[in-house]
Amino acid sequence: MGISGLVITYNEEKYIERCVKTLFKVCDEVIIIDSFSVDKTAEIAEKHGARVYCQKFLGDGPQRIHGLQFCKNDWILNPDADEFLEEDALEFILSKSFETDVYDGYEFRRKNYLGNDIIDFAGWYPDYACRFFNKKTASPSKAMVHQRVEGKNIKRVNVHFAHYAWSNLYQIIAKKNQYTDWQAEQFIKTKRRTNPFTPFSHGFVSFFKCYFLQKGIFNGVDGFTFSFIQAFFSYMKYAKLRKLQKQETKTN
Repeated sequence: MGISGLVITYNEEKYIERCVKTLFKVCDEVIIIDSFSVDKTAEIAEKHGARVYCQKFLGDGPQRIHGLQFCKNDWILNPDADEFLEEDALEFILSKSFETDVYDGYEFRRKNYLGNDIIDFAGWYPDYACRFFNKKTASPSKAMVHQRVEGKNIKRVNVHFAHYAWSNLYQIIAKKNQYTDWQAEQFIKTKRRTNPFTPFSHGFVSFFKCYFLQKGIFNGVDGFTFSFIQAFFSYMKYAKLRKLQKQETKTN
């Protein structure tokens, strides 16, 4: 039973070679859905054996869903370009146990890195994500940001992949600011509503959970910093939604 690697990309020349090479350790094809990168992402991917299809960015979930039509196999390995399977995850897939199991997909533990340092506190680890699933019985959601694979029977497995998304705190803040824009816009489209207290309550609960319940308090300044980042952008997601609601009310 074959496996198709599927990756959505935009200007990922820094990581795409490693991504494609890692996928070919367990996949018999690698499909890249590229959002018209202006760097050498597509060229590098094709050089190392991937097939590249260009598509204007539809959103995180919809872009992945679009890519499924190009995958010949039912089992899909769908990391981001800056996510790499570690040895335990590769061994799990190569064991072929998924062929006889009853699961629609598998969530692996994600190790988030800032530069070369793992963030293993304040709710940043274990950060489970489903990147391996059967497209016949499971699928990425249609969410514009932070999509989740939807299936009736998803299993968590104690194996890992590494996520090298940020080199510094500025990049984390910039990315999360972009994500909260998209999340607020998605909430408006799905008619989600909020009140003046919602941003505060979500921000407070997020900080309490990350700092006190998920080991932030035991990690000094870094623990406070990453707990605060989570809390602030939890607050901002709903504050931005509140602003969009007011604008929508004025135009109606």
